[in-house]
Amino acid sequence: MQSKWWKILGILLILYSIIGGLLFPVPQLNILNETIRNLYFHVTMWFSMIFLMLFSMIQSIRFLNGFDKTRDLKAEAYASTGMFMGLLGLLTGMIWAQFTWGTFWVNDPKLNGTAVTMLIYLAYFILRNSVENEDSRARVSAIYNILAFVMMIVFIGVLPRMTDSLHPGNGGNPAFGNYDLNSSMRMVFYPAVIGWILLGIWVAQLRYRVKTLEFNKENS
Repeated sequence: MQSKWWKILGILLILYSIIGGLLFPVPQLNILNETIRNLYFHVTMWFSMIFLMLFSMIQSIRFLNGFDKTRDLKAEAYASTGMFMGLLGLLTGMIWAQFTWGTFWVNDPKLNGTAVTMLIYLAYFILRNSVENEDSRARVSAIYNILAFVMMIVFIGVLPRMTDSLHPGNGGNPAFGNYDLNSSMRMVFYPAVIGWILLGIWVAQLRYRVKTLEFNKENS
């Protein structure tokens, strides 16, 4: 991905999703009404977060396979960018909840799982800053990062489906695609998913470059 085409594509897809998300027609649903447009932002940011955390875990596995420091730096860059996307997804979700559920936060398994996931990854960054030895920090962080991704999938993907949840697709509720993600919404939703993932990868690469410069300066 050294060429620029995918970066331009990511920007164009996000611009398209913003314009389409605000102007294109959407299904008229009870309670949700026009707030269904938040699907183009809230859900797609979460998709981006999951992919970035996956890439971070892969880099941690590759680090443990050869102890290449660049893999550790990439894992941290992807994780921090994924954390940022996750916070954006959480914020847009809270705004959506206020309009549809009447409050910014409810006792919902997926919301609680999201909060736990954010704390798990926050502990990852705290752990990185608490270990002074570079080799030990990289190894411990890599192991924890792999476990953090597994726990994230459990808390936001598995447990909410095993109990009652207000979120679509969980706790017996039908997913959006089963009843209201019509063809016009798919024309915006899927490009938005790709766009936010590409943007997340781009930001993570920029963070990696900054981390590399800092690492080289400290060890020069």
